[in-house]
Amino acid sequence: MNAPRAARGPHNQRSFTGPLPTGKRSAVLTYRYTPCYAMHVTFFEDRRTGCIHWRAGGRHIRAADEHNRPPMTTSMRLGVVMDPIGAISYAKDSTLAMLLAAQARGFELCYLEQRDLLLRDGVALGRMRPLVVRADPAGWFSLGEGVLAPLASLDCLLMRKDPPFDTEYIYTTYILERAEAAGLLVVNRPQGLRDMNEKVYTAAFPQCCAPTLVTRDMGEMAAFLSEHGKIVVKPLHTMGGRSIFVLSVGDPNARVVFETLTDYGERFAIAQRYIPDIVQTGDSRVLLVDGEAVPYALARIPAGGDHRGNLAAGARGVGRALNERDRWLAGQIGPPLAAKGMLFVGLDVIGGFVTEINVTSPTGIRELDKQCGTAIADQLMAAIERRLAAVPRAPRAGSRTAAVSTGSSG
Repeated sequence: MNAPRAARGPHNQRSFTGPLPTGKRSAVLTYRYTPCYAMHVTFFEDRRTGCIHWRAGGRHIRAADEHNRPPMTTSMRLGVVMDPIGAISYAKDSTLAMLLAAQARGFELCYLEQRDLLLRDGVALGRMRPLVVRADPAGWFSLGEGVLAPLASLDCLLMRKDPPFDTEYIYTTYILERAEAAGLLVVNRPQGLRDMNEKVYTAAFPQCCAPTLVTRDMGEMAAFLSEHGKIVVKPLHTMGGRSIFVLSVGDPNARVVFETLTDYGERFAIAQRYIPDIVQTGDSRVLLVDGEAVPYALARIPAGGDHRGNLAAGARGVGRALNERDRWLAGQIGPPLAAKGMLFVGLDVIGGFVTEINVTSPTGIRELDKQCGTAIADQLMAAIERRLAAVPRAPRAGSRTAAVSTGSSG
């Protein structure tokens, strides 16, 4: 094959075109590579059919499908730290929605799990694997070979590891904070992930909340129950409706619930006045993107015989338009959190009161997009692009020659 000639264009500064090996001009192949720091993934495009063929994975991807199209630019790279991508729920996973939107906007994607992060002499590193995502429930991702490189070689990193918020999660924020100090945009900001416990941080906005008590004193909990007649009690570190109890005055199990949640007075737990609206209108997730509320909320209606408005606990998700109270709550909470670097936040609202402020890995994108025609992940990517444009960066940390191949592949 003759030496290819450079073919520079606005979408791809590293393209080459040339005739087929036979010399016939019946078809033209375009060679592209999209580096994820030091890993190249090769695609071939048949201009007659408009189809893209991915050599590394043997996949056949239609170029007409916007979400299925591989990245077309080398200008920005976006990484994600998440739970194993092969184990997610394709139809419900908000992180996948974000990745599809980022790829469609031209971001090159890099995949990491918590175990891929490390610190070396004060430099945050990660074993990154090039990632291609597809809007295909039969196979929504492909991973390339991993390379070890500075996290700051990325432009943006999504921290989407699900709770529990344990010591390992805290250590992870320390590593991400070093990358942030080197110029990386981390969404959401590591300090905020540490500071904003999703249940306790509601105390920063008491005007938005029902009466709430955080204590390890079982006597205080008993007095709170007597004061309000019916309360909800839960631990501070769980998610998905786990270990949530509803207690009424005179409940013979109240004492044992207090003992269990506080470990006999050795651990903090939270109690809130019971809000009866949960039965009819559910627990609504109001999503905030860079401080602004998405115009629809996802009302999670508890299943029959259950009091928990959590999708993971069997609740039914119903999209609804925001009301005036929702917008007021968003106006109280959204701008201060955006100023602290929390670009994607979920408020849990029951009967007009905020019960939780979710910052670690808020969900609800897929359900709202499907029911209400929103494009929430694309809205988030636009906000990220604005943040990146507002703070021009120096050349990315490290160099391609500094990256070390780990020899792994997805």
